Amino acid sequence: VMELAYVCEWDKRQKSTHCPSIPLVCSWSCRNLVAFTTDLKNEEEDKDVSHMIHIIDTEHPWDVYSISSGHSEVISCLEWDHSGSRLLSADGNGQIKCWAMSDHLVNSWESVLSSSLEGDPIVALSWLHNGVKLALHVEMSGSTNFGEKFSRVKFSPSMTLFGGKPMEGWLAVTVSGLVTVSLMKPGGALLTASESLCRLRGRVALADIAFTGGGNIVVAATDGSSTSPVQFYKVVVSVVSEKCRIDTELLPSLFLRCTTDPLRKEKYPSVTQLRFLTRENSEQVLLCASNHSGSIVECWSLRKEGLPVNNIFQHRSPVVGEKQPTILKWRILTTTNDLERVSAVALPKLPISISNTDLKVFCCLRLALAFHDGSIQILHRLSLHTMGVFHGLSSNQRPGDEAVIKRQRTGGPALHFKALQFSWTSLALAGVDNHGKLHMLRVSPSMGQVLDMNTTLRHLLFLLEYCMVTGYDWWDVLLHVQPTMVHNLVEKLHEEYMRQNQALQQVLATRIVAVKASLCKLSTATAARACDFHAKLLLMAISSTLKSLLRPLVLNMPDKSPGDRLSEICSKNTDTDIDKVMLNLKTEEFVLDGPPLQSLQQLIQWVADFVLYLLANLPNQGSMVRPGFGFMRDGASLGLLREMLVMIRIWGLFKSGCLPTFTAMSDNQDSLQLLFRLLTRLWLCSRDDGPAQEPDESLIDECCLLPSQLLVPALDWLPINDGIIVKLQGKHPIRLQFGKAVSLTSSSQKVDNLRCVHMGVSPTEESKACTRCGCVTMLRSPNKTNAMKQWEQRWIKNCLCGGLWRRIPPAPPT
Repeated sequence: VMELAYVCEWDKRQKSTHCPSIPLVCSWSCRNLVAFTTDLKNEEEDKDVSHMIHIIDTEHPWDVYSISSGHSEVISCLEWDHSGSRLLSADGNGQIKCWAMSDHLVNSWESVLSSSLEGDPIVALSWLHNGVKLALHVEMSGSTNFGEKFSRVKFSPSMTLFGGKPMEGWLAVTVSGLVTVSLMKPGGALLTASESLCRLRGRVALADIAFTGGGNIVVAATDGSSTSPVQFYKVVVSVVSEKCRIDTELLPSLFLRCTTDPLRKEKYPSVTQLRFLTRENSEQVLLCASNHSGSIVECWSLRKEGLPVNNIFQHRSPVVGEKQPTILKWRILTTTNDLERVSAVALPKLPISISNTDLKVFCCLRLALAFHDGSIQILHRLSLHTMGVFHGLSSNQRPGDEAVIKRQRTGGPALHFKALQFSWTSLALAGVDNHGKLHMLRVSPSMGQVLDMNTTLRHLLFLLEYCMVTGYDWWDVLLHVQPTMVHNLVEKLHEEYMRQNQALQQVLATRIVAVKASLCKLSTATAARACDFHAKLLLMAISSTLKSLLRPLVLNMPDKSPGDRLSEICSKNTDTDIDKVMLNLKTEEFVLDGPPLQSLQQLIQWVADFVLYLLANLPNQGSMVRPGFGFMRDGASLGLLREMLVMIRIWGLFKSGCLPTFTAMSDNQDSLQLLFRLLTRLWLCSRDDGPAQEPDESLIDECCLLPSQLLVPALDWLPINDGIIVKLQGKHPIRLQFGKAVSLTSSSQKVDNLRCVHMGVSPTEESKACTRCGCVTMLRSPNKTNAMKQWEQRWIKNCLCGGLWRRIPPAPPT
């Protein structure tokens, strides 16, 4: 069920000085960024770095960004926001800091906001809910409609601005029983307020925060003693007269079952874990009570029960419409047997809607318990039945770790997880052990059961579709895709996508191409298709950018836009002469100033080079190994290329400097005319409104002659993937060191994949690379024209494929 995927550890110059009383914290965002804290000390410099926050993206775990947090005490909480781009940290001195990406780079962070309750340690922390909840209907996983599989649940934000827009902010619970709220005003200022959870304030050792559909917040708290009640409070946040107001109300409480059991009455004196099963379900809670050597786990549920009526009132005549009074009461769902001492708990994050109780195999229905002996157990979320066991970290030690093994034999602390977190689809676990190493574990999609290939594919497909709809990163799903599954998954994903309505297809058009590209990289047999999908993303982006520059002759015309008219005319006109197609267009709509056209020349050049490359490789179309194969029968993409050539031809009449340059063997060769003629003939073979045909012999013969007429460009515009996902196909764990990349550096020309320009073998400019596809582009723009800036602004936050950016330092001088 579980296996180690990789381990990241610190350099040998650093050693862990972790004390068992100091908590380690780990948090996994929906964009597959992992933030964690460690207690490390550099022996050479004698520099204490115990209050550091480390952030990695799971695809490049060695590229760690360590933040000197400025916290004066040990960090107790880390929480990502809903977008995965901001991080909250809280410490034992009551200080809370909000961190945001600097320049939208995952390895560059800065503190932007902070709040503080001096001297009052934070025990629980959460962002306020934004009101967005997209539930997974597991029993509908076989449906063809995305709307039936994933539905928007009516859920109110914790706090709203004018017009119902959610107000951002965070909420924390302190050890003295205070709840503090910080609201982020639109101007950037903070509204902060604090209030006691109840009239009689007491010590809060553990707490957790959940949200209700009505916009309320529920806080669970305990003083740490198993004989004390676990208290629940409703918290309502509002803004009155420009000031934040907090109202609290006591809810039904509970006592642990183990304290009422005569056999265990005093066996587990302390509560060590208190967690709501999900942040959006305040009616189910998980509790763990422990002693020095063991633990027991209980799962409770809040239910509405009828209130019994005294016998005096039993015989009176009932009033019409009167209902039996009800009361909310906590009832225990299930409990475990005596366990080893629990050191960490990981809970699933996805909001699952379950109406069929027989669905026991779905991956999001589980939780993980880590124990002091180094093992991890996967349990069913509700029944707490054991589904799988990972038998400890000690069996995964390498020969050089004799010191760790010796410490364990001599009675030192055993290697075990101090912090554990599920990925957003629950297919991976990230954990930090008590010696400062970060471990990534792959968790099987099945719940300890052997599933046939079709069921496994259906589970993976269901989660890929959810990631595609929500925009969450799907890296953890790829961990379980074997090379033999890639083709089937890509085909099934395309089939499901084509069954959706036209509007949804348009929204998901780029995301599905990005998912297909990620899948195809996992197999050598489909690696060339990954190149095609990346080229398709670039083509779609260039097409929409160039069409957006066109302006109608008269504003507020009810007619179609110039870009739509261009697409309509090009799809109807099957003429192979580019000049005859131009005659049907209003060339006045294509008039642009000289500088914008000139600045877009490299994008125009890419389109022309790509058409030339495709046509020159048409004779090799039977080989799926070669990039470009996927375009040969893609009528929609060929149609886009054809439209781009028409636009380029028209713009060339106004500004010849924007035309693509070709190395032709003849001076009188009209290269653009030649490419359009051959491309149109290829497009006619694969049009969507007609039967697919094989290219005729004369077309293939003419394409064979292309290399002798024009110099065919090389494939140097494709991004190079230097991530770890491809290296995790095997079953043996990979050991890495922070700061030491595993990829080989290439000595070839570096290319800016977004600007389509060469940067040289050792570029001096700072660059950034996509964490998902490896696309590289310069960090600072060398362009001054508005048209090119408009193109670059599209990719400030995300790459073509939707992945995040990470900074690449400039190459050292040779």
